[in-house]
Amino acid sequence: MIRLLAKLFIKNCDNYEDNGVRTKYGVLTGIVGIALNFLLFGGKLIAGIITSSVSISADAFNNLSDAGSAVISIAGYKIAAMPADREHPFGHGRAEYAAGLIVATAIVFMAFEIGKESVQKIITPEEPTFSVISIVILSVSILVKLYIFAYNHRYGRLLDSAPMKAVAVDSLSDCISTGSAIAALVVFMIWNVNIDGYIGLFISLIILRSGVNAARESLRPLLGEKADDKLAADIKEELKKYDNILGIHDLAVHNYGVNKNLITLHAEVPAELSFIEAHDLVDAIEHDLGSRYSAVVTIHMDPVQMDNEETLGYKELIGSILGTINPEAQIHDFRIIEHSGKRKISFDVEVPFGTETPDDEIRQRLADGIAKFDSTAETVVCIDKKIY
Repeated sequence: MIRLLAKLFIKNCDNYEDNGVRTKYGVLTGIVGIALNFLLFGGKLIAGIITSSVSISADAFNNLSDAGSAVISIAGYKIAAMPADREHPFGHGRAEYAAGLIVATAIVFMAFEIGKESVQKIITPEEPTFSVISIVILSVSILVKLYIFAYNHRYGRLLDSAPMKAVAVDSLSDCISTGSAIAALVVFMIWNVNIDGYIGLFISLIILRSGVNAARESLRPLLGEKADDKLAADIKEELKKYDNILGIHDLAVHNYGVNKNLITLHAEVPAELSFIEAHDLVDAIEHDLGSRYSAVVTIHMDPVQMDNEETLGYKELIGSILGTINPEAQIHDFRIIEHSGKRKISFDVEVPFGTETPDDEIRQRLADGIAKFDSTAETVVCIDKKIY
């Protein structure tokens, strides 16, 4: 159904990279989710009233909260699609993550409410009434939720949409919840054992888990997680195509929503290039990367002396010291500055996260090693953390 509706209402519906297409898919799946969840809410509420089952009623209100969540998701997609303005120069893309966080909060709140009611039912149980109609309604609702899971899972993956992925997980949890409610009725019918309150409590824990997972998915990009390793690898591979790019470091990708990135990096260029030549090269790369990755790109140039024997000697010395600290540590932005008869050795060291040697100790060991090589030089070391 989603595929058919997409062909009818979304132009270029197969262009999943286009932000406009992403927004329309978000709205479309949200509207379908609202309609289906309202139908499920009505059917399960009727079944819950007929059977006097708290687990079924809890499941019904869970579907009502899912409909409300879909409304918030639609609003998030709409806000995220708004163009950049003076207050938000990088756009409103993170609104999609904020909407996901609101939805997750609502799911967690609903889980606590259902859990509280279920505990009351355990303390003061009320016998459920078995009904074939209710079993049929609940069985159909499982099929509907499996469908909601299927299309959210598919398009969440194609569009890299955190809200859709969260809805898919939540829908699968709902299938387990509804199946548990059916089990409670069957157990009571066969063995006359009332586990309704316990099943309701079990359902609340499943909903709580879904809410926490959804919150985690939304919080990670809001807190500033690193970009996907494949994206970083693609950027590095792309830069290898350009002449006079000797290496890159300090790559950072700041996410402002799906397909809305701010990319910064340092590019090493031969020191022999003129300033105009180096600037023209970097300017071309910024334009190409910006077009390719829908990003604002800023590149800092680091001139590198390729054939200076003194420079190569210092680098070899520093590399040997770093090898005793962490073999994966790398040196970049190395320069020797002569001023007023004084010499300054300045460079950056990129060390992986988790390196046991403290930053201050790394600086001191490097300074001590260079002092043995040249006791008159001042050493300035900047420690960076290796991300990619």
